[in-house]
Amino acid sequence: MMIHEIDPLADVRWSSLLARHQAASVFHSREWLEALRRTYGYPAVAVTTSAPDQELNDALVFCRVQSWLTGKRVVSVPFSDHCSPLVDSSEKLALLVSTLKRECDSGRRKYIELRPAGNQPPVAGFGHSTRFHWHRLDLRPSLDELFGRLHLSCIRRRLSRAKRAGFVYEEGQSEALLDKLYRLAVLSRRRHNLPPQPLKWFRNLIACMGEKLKIRMLTHSGRAAAAVLTLRFRETMTYKYGFSDQAFHGLGSMQLLLWKSIEDAKQDGLAEFDMGRCDWNDQGLAVFKDRWGCSRSPMVYLRYPQRMAQSEDADRNHAILRRFFAVAPDSVLVAAGNVLYRHMA
Repeated sequence: MMIHEIDPLADVRWSSLLARHQAASVFHSREWLEALRRTYGYPAVAVTTSAPDQELNDALVFCRVQSWLTGKRVVSVPFSDHCSPLVDSSEKLALLVSTLKRECDSGRRKYIELRPAGNQPPVAGFGHSTRFHWHRLDLRPSLDELFGRLHLSCIRRRLSRAKRAGFVYEEGQSEALLDKLYRLAVLSRRRHNLPPQPLKWFRNLIACMGEKLKIRMLTHSGRAAAAVLTLRFRETMTYKYGFSDQAFHGLGSMQLLLWKSIEDAKQDGLAEFDMGRCDWNDQGLAVFKDRWGCSRSPMVYLRYPQRMAQSEDADRNHAILRRFFAVAPDSVLVAAGNVLYRHMA
C-alpha cells in the first residue's frame, strides 16, 4: 500500500475527513494549522493511504519543526493538547508512521512525537513521552443536573461569591479584549517563572478561528481580573487558555468564567466541554477539574525513538532560566516568549 503526503490546508478532502472521523478535533482543523503556520512558520503535512483521486479515509497530520535550539523533529501537532491519528487500525497507523520513522533512522529528524487523545494502543518502536490528566465534561445532562454535580465549597459557593462581587463580564474577539487577555497572560506566566506565548499567536488564532473562538473576560473596578479563551469544533467547546490576576482568586473569578462557558456551550446544544490537560504531577489542578463533574482519563504522548532521560545539565539549565525569568521585567519576558516558543513545540 502506497503512502501519500498531502497539504491539509490545500487538499479539498480535508474538511470532509474531519467531519466524518470520530477522533477529529479542533487541533486537526485548518484554522489551528493555519495559525501555527502564520505564527511559527510550521507548514502542516499529512500522510495517508488514500490516493489523490480517492476519498480521504485516513491521515496522520504533523509539522516538521526546524529548530537550531531544540533540534529537527516531527510533532503531531505543535501546541495542541491532543491530536489523535485519524486512522481506524493499529496496522494502518504503523504503516503511516513508517515513512516518518525512516526520517529519524536516517538522522534527518531527532524524534517523532504523537499526541493521541487518551491511551493510544502501542505503536511499534514508540515509547511513552509525557503523561497528562485529561478532563472532559459531558454536557448532555440538564444545566440543573450539571450545577448539582459541582463541588459545594470549591465551585458552587465561589460562584455565588463571584456573582455578588461586582465583576463586569465581556466577551468577543476585539483588540481591546485581546490586550487585556495578554496582560493577564504575562501576569499568570510570571507566577510560574515562564515567558508568555507570543501576542501574535493569539492574534493569529483570532484571525484564523473566526467565530469559533471567544475571549471571555471579567473586570473589577476597571481592572482585568480573569480571562479564558475557548474554541469550538463540531459538538465540542475546548477550554484552551486561562489567565488571571491572583488578587481576585478568592472572589471566584475563574469559577464564574468557566461556568459561563459551560452555560454557553449548553445553550448552543454542544455535547462536550473539553477542559484540557494538566500535568500528571499537578494533583491540585486535577482535583480542581474533578470538582466540576468532569471525567478524568490518562493522556500519554508517544515518542520515537523512545525518550531518553533528561540530563542533569538540561535540568540545571531549566532551573537557571526560571530563576532568571522570576526577576526579569515584563518586557524581557515578552521578548523571551517571542523567541523561545518557536523552539518549544
